[in-house]
Amino acid sequence: MTTSPAPGCPATTTSTDDVRSAAELDRVLAQIEETRGVLVEGSLDEVAQIERRAEDLGDVELQWRARLVRADILERQGQLDEAAKLLWQANEFALSHGRRRLLARSHFLLARTHRDLGDMPSYLEHTVDAVENLADEDPAALRALYVTRLADALAESGSLDAARVRYRQAEDIAVDAGDSTRRVLTLNNLAYVEYLNGEPERAQVAMDRLRRICTEEGIPLDAHTLDTIACIELALGRHADAKHSARASIEVHRSVDVPEVSGLPELLLTLAVAQRHLGEHAAAQESLDEARSLCEQHGLASARVQVDEQQAELFAATGRFEEAFEAHKAFHRAERALMSQQREAQARVRQAMFETSEARQQADQFRDQARRDPLTGLYNRRYVNESLPSLLAGGTGEDVPIVAALLDLDHFKRVNDTRSHQTGDEVLEVVARIFSATVTELVSSSASTNAFAARMGGEEFLVVLTGLPPRDAQVHLERLRRRVAEHDWEPLTGDLPVTVSIGVAVAGRDTQSTLLRRADDALYEAKRAGRNTVRRAD
Repeated sequence: MTTSPAPGCPATTTSTDDVRSAAELDRVLAQIEETRGVLVEGSLDEVAQIERRAEDLGDVELQWRARLVRADILERQGQLDEAAKLLWQANEFALSHGRRRLLARSHFLLARTHRDLGDMPSYLEHTVDAVENLADEDPAALRALYVTRLADALAESGSLDAARVRYRQAEDIAVDAGDSTRRVLTLNNLAYVEYLNGEPERAQVAMDRLRRICTEEGIPLDAHTLDTIACIELALGRHADAKHSARASIEVHRSVDVPEVSGLPELLLTLAVAQRHLGEHAAAQESLDEARSLCEQHGLASARVQVDEQQAELFAATGRFEEAFEAHKAFHRAERALMSQQREAQARVRQAMFETSEARQQADQFRDQARRDPLTGLYNRRYVNESLPSLLAGGTGEDVPIVAALLDLDHFKRVNDTRSHQTGDEVLEVVARIFSATVTELVSSSASTNAFAARMGGEEFLVVLTGLPPRDAQVHLERLRRRVAEHDWEPLTGDLPVTVSIGVAVAGRDTQSTLLRRADDALYEAKRAGRNTVRRAD
């Protein structure tokens, strides 16, 4: 089995065919756990072989440790749902069987999962649990790694002073164990945290210690450490030095046998920033173009957002202000799209985690979250696609009429273009609250009436009413239209009005698509009639 070791560690290759005993399995898994190197393509099959061998040997703990390695690989490859299930299963097994080492490892990996979900309290809690469950006989390198993770969690949770104490503790553990490589990794994390918290001088002190150790021990600087150095130099205004360090980081990255593809765009971004500050605008553009190409080639959405942001900065630096403005708008669009994707991913991962834990009772909450629009809190298109067909299948006779209304904000593009996209988002949130309040009032006023509101996308919404005569439904929709138009929009949009056009269709023998198409035709008629009005199909 081949792993990419931590910076400064020699690579170790162990063929799965050579792994015969539990002791050998333990050694291979311990190396992966301690170095946490980037695992190369094909390693999932090798880990599966180790897992099967552990099962043949009857070593249940080794078998679960192999599954945790598999979960680690899956998460790195973006298969978050499957990884989360494995992590929770391992955590529950370890907790119920008193397997302390396994429990520490599962908490350690769950901490990263919660960090990726943006759940910082759980991130910190799992990190603390990981450290507390380490056994005295666990290797010093592993203990230093876990304490460094705890320092990272404290720093990201806003407890910088406490984080510094833990970084020092992790470094002391590495010093006592004579592990210079682990000490270097800890110092790199400390330096980057200081840089992120606006303390470049403190970051430089940590980095000076790191470089001194590397020089004394003959440890080469890896690409990420060189990038940290470049970031610190940028913060200190040493742009030429930053350019040199950024170029070095890229060269080191490209020299690795199996480079981590996702890391290169970030290194190129650092170089582009240094080049821009030095006035080397053409070179900065080349760096951004290469980073953008890599992002598009490998689907790196997060790095692509940063590329768009730096592109706007570069256009502004060269006096191309109109292009800078357009690039800035593209950046905000990409940022919102990324946040939406992340929220959907969070809902899916949380669902997977709770399906395999004692907290299954909370699964309904996260199912609902997956069916909600993250901006407005209304139901989303997924909910509509799941709910409306069953409503129509339940009958649309006189006893249970179904009315569908498509609502579209009038001239909404003017709000985004003349105010800002943030203002546009705030308008959508207010409109959604008006829709939600109206629907709630309607449902509470009659036991036979039901309704829901959903955001279909952009500035288009859907309201579905059941159990209400069509004439009464149209009266309520007209009231909703007036509430939008009469709302005090001046603090948000100035002199720009906010109104809504509504197209209504009463279900007959409709499918979802035919019903919504008729409502859309009515909406088009409302737009043609001058907007800010209600039109009913047929």
